[in-house]
Amino acid sequence: MAEKKFVEQITSRDVDFAQWYTDIVKKAELMDYAAVKGFMAIKPAGYAIWENIQKEMDRRFKETGVENVYMPLLIPESLLKKEADHVEGFAPEAAWVTFGGTEQLQERFAIRPTSETLFCDFYSKDIQSYRDLPKVYNQWCSVVRWEKETRPFLRSREFLWQEGHTAHATAEEAQERTIQMLNLYADFCEEVLAIPVIRGRKTDKEKFAGAEATYTIEALMHDGKALQSGTSHNFGDGFAKAYDVTFTDRDNQLKHVYQTSWGTTTRLIGALIMVHGDDSGLVLPPAIAPTQIVVIPIAAHKEGVLDKARELKDRLAKNYRTKIDDSEKSPGFKFAEAEMRGIPIRVEIGPKDIEAGKAVLVRRDTREKITVDLESIEEEAGKLLETIQREMLENARAHRDAHTYVALNYDELTETITTKPGFVKAMWCGDRACEDKIKEDLSATSRCMPFAQEHLSDTCVCCGKPAKTMVYWGRAY
Repeated sequence: MAEKKFVEQITSRDVDFAQWYTDIVKKAELMDYAAVKGFMAIKPAGYAIWENIQKEMDRRFKETGVENVYMPLLIPESLLKKEADHVEGFAPEAAWVTFGGTEQLQERFAIRPTSETLFCDFYSKDIQSYRDLPKVYNQWCSVVRWEKETRPFLRSREFLWQEGHTAHATAEEAQERTIQMLNLYADFCEEVLAIPVIRGRKTDKEKFAGAEATYTIEALMHDGKALQSGTSHNFGDGFAKAYDVTFTDRDNQLKHVYQTSWGTTTRLIGALIMVHGDDSGLVLPPAIAPTQIVVIPIAAHKEGVLDKARELKDRLAKNYRTKIDDSEKSPGFKFAEAEMRGIPIRVEIGPKDIEAGKAVLVRRDTREKITVDLESIEEEAGKLLETIQREMLENARAHRDAHTYVALNYDELTETITTKPGFVKAMWCGDRACEDKIKEDLSATSRCMPFAQEHLSDTCVCCGKPAKTMVYWGRAY
């Protein structure tokens, strides 16, 4: 009964995708709800995934010259107000500190919803000359945004993220860094998380408050909804002018710097669940899985089984993140638990296997069982992990492509968005009114204007006027 109950607690994703997601988040022990609504306690299994994301992404950042810093948690209201579009964009979500101890503060402090203003204030003092540029900084921290509706990892009132903030002498350098970081995010998602993404630019309606241009990577979840998975912003010199961030250039002239900002968050954990998970729980790509291999002894009470299982664990742990489940739970329960946690490979070893000099490797993604010689288990496990990583990306890409449609007119757009969850490619005239109409009529937004443009027709899908660009549309988280 115990094994059956373990799995039964997950709602089928085809019956109720939202409940399925919540069930997995709770049952895989990734998080728990906190005392304040919309906040979450990230448990070891969830934080271990974030640590792996952080470690690999940070390594990639540093290869491009990024340095880590840390800025304060609180932002004075007067500082926040210096950039009009920025403060207007974040005001509805800001949480404020009004008391210090028992005394009311003379000025309110916002708990950082993002740190552009803090970096600008810092840069205004830190940058004097062209010799001080570029500044390529990043911080790993949490931010608070008072969201009305929350969902674990996808949209919480406090979330973990990294935010890069750079300052450059020229507009060209800033643009180059903006695109460089977007491509870094895209490569990370595909190579490490096995999540295929669309790279492109946001429309002016959807861009970051105060930015000159916002670029995004968009992923498609299993239920056909889009998830913005990382953004990179070119601020031009707008923030620099608002916060007086200047430098003396080589020609001895005082100039404003050009800035960028870019970030990803713990919402990537939500993306992992919704792209790869199934009705038995998480399915984690080997590159990000906290435990890549779990060794499960069968008939552990029989002589030599536990010793052999522990020996295998020690051998595999030299090259892979490996654990052994030598608890007193039944094998069936251990299998279900390993599946729930998304561990890529399960190694089964029992008396008959030992006698034959074999072990059974079970893939989490396909449940395929492969019998291997104990002598070559390290090599076979390594090859299998590579295969799982590659095929998970291929399968996710195939799912996305099968759920990407084309609409040439408004009737087609309406029917497709209403009846076929996924991305819809359609031409757009560039008019905000058409974008607003599509959102109002269909609850769909422009996800991005992809770098890889296609000419689908000459006319806008909404108004029929001459089209300027192809856009990915969809309903989103």
